[in-house]
Amino acid sequence: MLNAHRMWSSPQLPTLPAVALRLLELSKRPDTQIADVIAVIRSDPAICARILKSTNSSFFGLKAPVTSIDRAVGLLGTTIVTSLALSFSLAEAATGGGPLAEHYRDYWLQSVVQGVAAEVLGADQHRHCNSESFVAALLADLGRLAMLKTIGKEYLPVLEEARHSDLPLEQLEREALGIDHVEVGLKLAESWRLPVEVAEAVRFHHAPLEDLRAAESPGKAGLISTVATAAAVGEYFCRRRSGASLERLRELTQALFGMDEPAMHEYLGLVKARVDEAAALFALDARLIEDPSDLLALANEQLAELAMREHVASTQAAIRTEMAEREKRELEFKNRQLERMALRDPLTSAYNRCYFDHALDMEIERVRRCGRPVGVVFCDIDRFKQLNDTCGHPFGDLVLQRVAILFTRVTRSSDVVARYGGEEFVVLVAEPTEKGLEKLTERLRAAVEAEEFLFEGCRVPVTVSVGAALAIPRRTERELAGRLLAAADAAMYDSKHGGRNQVHVRSLMSGGERRLLQAVLRRRFSRWLVANRVFDVPTVSRALVEADTRWMRFGEAAMCYGCLDRAGVDRVLGERGDDERFGEAAIRIGVLSEDAVAQLLALQQEAPDTLAKSLVALGLLSREESTALLDRYLAESAPAPVSSPPARLATNASEGVR
Repeated sequence: MLNAHRMWSSPQLPTLPAVALRLLELSKRPDTQIADVIAVIRSDPAICARILKSTNSSFFGLKAPVTSIDRAVGLLGTTIVTSLALSFSLAEAATGGGPLAEHYRDYWLQSVVQGVAAEVLGADQHRHCNSESFVAALLADLGRLAMLKTIGKEYLPVLEEARHSDLPLEQLEREALGIDHVEVGLKLAESWRLPVEVAEAVRFHHAPLEDLRAAESPGKAGLISTVATAAAVGEYFCRRRSGASLERLRELTQALFGMDEPAMHEYLGLVKARVDEAAALFALDARLIEDPSDLLALANEQLAELAMREHVASTQAAIRTEMAEREKRELEFKNRQLERMALRDPLTSAYNRCYFDHALDMEIERVRRCGRPVGVVFCDIDRFKQLNDTCGHPFGDLVLQRVAILFTRVTRSSDVVARYGGEEFVVLVAEPTEKGLEKLTERLRAAVEAEEFLFEGCRVPVTVSVGAALAIPRRTERELAGRLLAAADAAMYDSKHGGRNQVHVRSLMSGGERRLLQAVLRRRFSRWLVANRVFDVPTVSRALVEADTRWMRFGEAAMCYGCLDRAGVDRVLGERGDDERFGEAAIRIGVLSEDAVAQLLALQQEAPDTLAKSLVALGLLSREESTALLDRYLAESAPAPVSSPPARLATNASEGVR
């Protein structure tokens, strides 16, 4: 990006001659006399001669020749004479040779066209002084002159790109240099102490329509609007992007000055004629400006080309979007295939052994934290080798596929069904009870026995031998997965040795664990609701799915429900063995009874107030009914803790639904 300080400190930065500066100062003073203006002009014989020559030109169309500067100033007025002096000064500054010569010429041509366009527009609208409009529009692109003179080498590529680009010049300048000619022109206008109205016109001459309206007085198109419209005329006549310029010109003339299409074309014709008159006066080659009718045809052609280009770009964008979406879908499909290949058995679509082993490890870690059981089921298809030898491997593959489907139907969505190898299947069962695991294994066995397998029109009996095991992970035990699988496998071989098509379940829980687990299940609020015939099992299950229970550590639950204070919890933690659970240690050291531990575990696993809220939310109970049921449940199930009164347990658990 450009270092702007280099531009502002350059000795090539344009400056106004003393005569022009003095005339500008006089123009700001309300008490300025014509004699003062004449005296300043006479101090510069060159400007004096050019003003006399201009006075007698066709540009002003005076009937009689003017031979003295006094008469010229008297006829033209001090404002016009000041404008002429300023224009001649700029014309001299806008001369340059070498590779920038053509760009100096383009700048001066566009500036004069803008000045004439503003003058014609001001005269037509009778809103402000014509010469003031001329000067403001003439100075609008002053920043281009400053950039040509101070950073010509860096500016040249931008100007060359602008000849072939549809983008506005100021946008190309900002992208390449970090600054644009509007910003430079505004700063230069301030350093020259130009009138505030002129500086504001410079600021807004490329601004959007809404900004122009905001800058002007409501309902009034003043100098800012005039200069912005004149700048659009300059772009239209002098730049290669006449199509885009025509669109802006149509917008501004209609919105700011109420011109329809014919009125706008008439206005452009007047501007072209006036520029032709000013050609000799301002050292212009008017032949560089095309006839408005020819330019209109070119502009409309460009607009049609732009519209076609936008249509093609839009179509291509839509195609690219569609292709991207298609590629995304294909990639997602391939990812699903890869995931399926990585996690699923290709024949049966059940999970593979690798996924099962990982899922088992994750489930053990999860239930270890909350002291709940995990179960594994092992199934082996009976006499599978004989099936393959008798009916062929395709029939054996069909049996494997159908068994996988049956197991998936029988188990819950939270369970994991996997092909463990050959004709063996395993099921990971989340938080089973001993009795629930027995029922599940029996359903698996019965589903296979009842399924109709046909080979060449004849039914082929297919059965499975099933074994299962469940355990509650100890705090420090790290080999439970292997023990569970070995126990389930051994139970499955018990079924084989017992005559096949049987179910055997082994529990790896101690007698105390089994007794405590059964007590916890009996004390859960959901079990109490079913036992008291308030709801059936499906209804309570639905409410449990909707309930959002926050899991708490056992010690936290003991304090929350008033069974232990902080000192009691710290004592249990301090005296607990390495592999001992909090509840076991609390019973051993005598701070909680087994009954209290069972009740706290029930509350920890299934917060009754949360289930009550879920029943209310589902419209199954009113708030009053849920509170009454909760109070009754807590009163019936409250244990007799060793160190705390049971009343606090009931109060803390039920206050959430009150």
